[in-house]
Amino acid sequence: MATAANALVVMTKAPEPGRSKTRLVPPLTYAEAADLARALLADQLENLARFAGARRFIAFTPATAAGFFAGCAAQGFQSFAQRGDDLGERMANAFGDLFARGFGSVVLIGGDLPAVPLEVFERAYAALASAAAEVVLGPSADGGYYLIGMNRLVAGIFDGIVWSRADVLARTREKCTALGLSCEILPAWYDIDKLEDLERLWPGESGRGDPMKNTLALLQELRRRGRVA
Repeated sequence: MATAANALVVMTKAPEPGRSKTRLVPPLTYAEAADLARALLADQLENLARFAGARRFIAFTPATAAGFFAGCAAQGFQSFAQRGDDLGERMANAFGDLFARGFGSVVLIGGDLPAVPLEVFERAYAALASAAAEVVLGPSADGGYYLIGMNRLVAGIFDGIVWSRADVLARTREKCTALGLSCEILPAWYDIDKLEDLERLWPGESGRGDPMKNTLALLQELRRRGRVA
């Protein structure tokens, strides 16, 4: 599929102690939780660098973190600061900015989740390009979604959503129905919010290996420190 037609955006924030993965504190310290967010992001970006089906972007926050994310250009990512007062507004602006640049399909994912299988993106862009769906959603285990894609801007899909609740996906699907949008549901994935989520990252549990090398190395160190079992 033509790379020029597609944009893939990682929505993320700079890994900072006290602001990253705080639901894992304790047993982790704030510094260790930030290290985990940094490792997950590094693995996600290395994974996505292998995907040739889209132009790759990072939408980051806070705006003062531009220097941190500028280093990702070597992996083929352009970066820009997020704009908006809440997550819905920031996503809508990211979609709007990239559609204004001429992209035909735009997909957004989170940055601090385990490396997403590349076939998920192939399926997402295929659905959006064929008009089989105007919206694609990737459900996450917490009731939200880890991925959203559109082939045109429909900012109303984000209106009235209370973020970080277990009904985010359900409410978004209701929005699609109310707005008359066709929607395709992609394979489910998961975020790392609780201690049991970390257990899914071990190769024996998840089958994941090289795509998670930074995170797995950190988990080995956290296990050595007695932070995780």
